[in-house]
Amino acid sequence: MPQMDGSQSGASDMSSSATARKLDTIDSRPRFTQDDADALNARFEGVDAQTMLRALFAEDELGEIAVVSSFGTESAVLLHLVAKADPAIPVVFVDTLRMFPETLAYRETLIETFGIKNASVVTPNVDVLAEKDPNELRWSFDPDGCCEIRKVEPLARAKNGLDAWISGRKAFQSITRENIARFEVEDGRLKLNPLGNWIKDDLDAYFEEHDLPRHPLEAEGYLSVGCAPCTSKVAPGEDARAGRWRGWDKTECGIHTPIDGSDDADDANNQPVF
Repeated sequence: MPQMDGSQSGASDMSSSATARKLDTIDSRPRFTQDDADALNARFEGVDAQTMLRALFAEDELGEIAVVSSFGTESAVLLHLVAKADPAIPVVFVDTLRMFPETLAYRETLIETFGIKNASVVTPNVDVLAEKDPNELRWSFDPDGCCEIRKVEPLARAKNGLDAWISGRKAFQSITRENIARFEVEDGRLKLNPLGNWIKDDLDAYFEEHDLPRHPLEAEGYLSVGCAPCTSKVAPGEDARAGRWRGWDKTECGIHTPIDGSDDADDANNQPVF
């Protein structure tokens, strides 16, 4: 058998090394960290929401992003700000299949009025509804469980593939929403709250300045509108969200605050009955 000298052996080794297949790796690190959120909070401190959104969209550094809107009584302000900055930003609506007809009509009005180009709807899983809410009465004995299957899980599906999402939360709405930062990190996604520091007077002034359409039910006393079975009118002097889940120790659906008891800051959590 012929002997290879050192140079031939080295050449063979290099050839083998050069043709060796590199291992594929998956970067499982979160797209955003709390340091990223802190930096953005510092950068945009004191900057108005419209200017902030225009800058963020123009820089295109947030990855896949969408607005999540309930098309409730205050939703027009955020949607108008986003549409003015970039009408192509996707807008996601979770239709729980228990919404007021007025809300569904209001959604169509705002999409058309603001020229929103990319609006989508996500709905609950029909098989899950058939198994866990066959009589559509779960709201009456297990509101957290109802929110979980009709709103939280569908939105989780809608957020798959998103790097960031925009919320309409505002600190003044209830005690559970105090001290909202403009930028947060949630499950590795960046969560934007452009209106976090706005108060009711700011919203009303914006509605008037831009002549925005109002939710049809607001004039009837529904100051915060969710699903029809769990929404009631708000009496003068009550918290704006007092009409949500009236009679229950519950103030959030679970989209912004986990309903599994994992958030100690929310004393209104109830365990879903599954």
